[in-house]
Amino acid sequence: MSAPRFFCEIPLAAGTRVPLPDALAHHALRVLRLRDGEALTLFNGRGGEYPAVLEVEGKAGYARLGDFSPREAELAGSVTLVQGLPSGDKMDWVVEKAVELGAARVCPVAAQRSVLQLSGLRLEKRVAHWQRIAQSASEQCGRNRLMAVDAPRTLAEWLAQPEAGLRLMCHPEAQDDLAARLRSAPGLQALTLLVGPEGGWSDRELALAREAGVQAVRFGPRVLRTETAGLALLSAASALLGW
Repeated sequence: MSAPRFFCEIPLAAGTRVPLPDALAHHALRVLRLRDGEALTLFNGRGGEYPAVLEVEGKAGYARLGDFSPREAELAGSVTLVQGLPSGDKMDWVVEKAVELGAARVCPVAAQRSVLQLSGLRLEKRVAHWQRIAQSASEQCGRNRLMAVDAPRTLAEWLAQPEAGLRLMCHPEAQDDLAARLRSAPGLQALTLLVGPEGGWSDRELALAREAGVQAVRFGPRVLRTETAGLALLSAASALLGW
């Protein structure tokens, strides 16, 4: 059984003894019930990881770090998922699975047809919640770099930001399919996939995307739910690109 992995947002160095942050120590000692002398792995999101040994002193926990391991589990290219905000807690699922599938960033978009609308303190809490999900998913799946989760914005606001690489918008009536479009972009290093919410993108949003150079692609003969479509595209694209 592999050692439990923890994201630890402090400087880490081989051969040192570091105090575990309170929340991490609570999870390790009270939730997982790890004992003094047990093995664990720490990473701080800057790449690589450190095998460590847990040292318990009262309610406090410390990690005795071993040699740095440069192990990575990232895709060969960068994939950003721009996800129209779905209803309920579906975004939780999208964030978690996007981490597992290797996405570098998830950009929630408050689309015109999004049922979920967030603002103020509720927005801040939801973004922090998604970022915690991304952290937990990284711990579980073996990634040593955290996937970024942006605060929601409108599609027009997102399109106004500079983006590198190929940008593809999922649309069932598009002329080209995903595989054909990717074949036309040899040597691609950065890919952005745009998926609408329930009900899809509005005509205005489709027009804005076209004007910004986003290319529409279709993906199979079936209609996928919004929380499925982006993840399926991400998985298929990384396989087609050999990432």
